[in-house]
Amino acid sequence: MADEAPWVVVGLGNPGPRYEGNRHNIGFLVVDELADRLGGRFKAHKAGAEVVEGRLAEQRVVLVKPRSFMNLAGGPVAGATRFFKAGADRLAVVHDELDLPFGTIRLKLGGGENGHNGLRSITKSLGSKDYYRVRFGIGRPPGRMDPADFVLRDFSATERKELAFEVDTCADAVATLVSQGIEAAQNTYHAN
Repeated sequence: MADEAPWVVVGLGNPGPRYEGNRHNIGFLVVDELADRLGGRFKAHKAGAEVVEGRLAEQRVVLVKPRSFMNLAGGPVAGATRFFKAGADRLAVVHDELDLPFGTIRLKLGGGENGHNGLRSITKSLGSKDYYRVRFGIGRPPGRMDPADFVLRDFSATERKELAFEVDTCADAVATLVSQGIEAAQNTYHAN
């Protein structure tokens, strides 16, 4: 077990203060919470990402925040998985999901990208769809708002009241995934 590759947990988002509170940056918020739990600080890595290494639920993990914009996340993610010798079976990507109500968490292995440019870039760079996805629901845009505009808006005041709790729960789901597997995580976090 000690020689097993680490889990690479990627939080998707866009770099820079302009995007910090955006719905599209929920992946960054979740890996920031995980980094706090590890007592680590993100540092620049040659893969084109910020990384933190540590142990989560007794598993070796590398937390990754690509420094590229969302639609180019695949290069840094593929670079990090190669560097840390982790296959797609040890990769979990935390991302926003329009088709789930706010705060709903769903985990799955593989599948389509559902129009998510970050996932599309990762799939293309890895040459595989067979990695874990931790989907955080952000809900649908109101009225006729373009989904591209909606994901680049900050969470609403009502959502912000619950956000810290929901991010904490999503971080718990990631910890369950890496320590107990997808079925245990689904059984626990798909119940609500």
